[in-house]
Amino acid sequence: LGAEFRNDEGKGASRRLRKTGNVPAILYGGKREPRMLSLNQEKLITLIDNEKFYSSIINLKVGDVTQAAIVKDLQMHPAKNQVLHVDLQRVLETEKIRIRLPIHFHGEAASPGVKTQGGVVSHRLADIEVQCLPKDLPDSLDLDLSQIRLNESKSLSHIALPEGVAITSLVQGKDQVVVSIHSPRAQEPEAAVEGA
Repeated sequence: LGAEFRNDEGKGASRRLRKTGNVPAILYGGKREPRMLSLNQEKLITLIDNEKFYSSIINLKVGDVTQAAIVKDLQMHPAKNQVLHVDLQRVLETEKIRIRLPIHFHGEAASPGVKTQGGVVSHRLADIEVQCLPKDLPDSLDLDLSQIRLNESKSLSHIALPEGVAITSLVQGKDQVVVSIHSPRAQEPEAAVEGA
């Protein structure tokens, strides 16, 4: 992702930047001073539709220098397909990063809870925060539902993690339900027709 340094601050400067087809951004962390950047709006719009943009390490090229970074926050315009601001965090090879990864569910249709017991899958979480060194960062996390039965659930502790990757909530001692299979809601009986 190409970027340029910018020096002007404030709402007016950000507004002027957006009018030229660019997006104000900030790059911080990595034991260095925060730097204000300008990113290309069109390039960003093509990248933000891909979930990997939010869960991967991005090579940010400013002039001749390339800096590894992750997206920490992205603000969109409430009505237009326009990025308003991006927060990026520098990535150092020796420092653990915290980043949200998508959970990919497998085997839902084959699970006994759905296939033979008529249950409905309820996803409670779609992504979770992990912490790891940059070299250990996976693209996503997988959760196998092929053996789950009606009225059973899978928690964060059921997610198989690659070596060197930890789920932040589990490190803090908080296990959460990620997905469950339950009976479909019963339909309301129709009111009896009165009078004949």
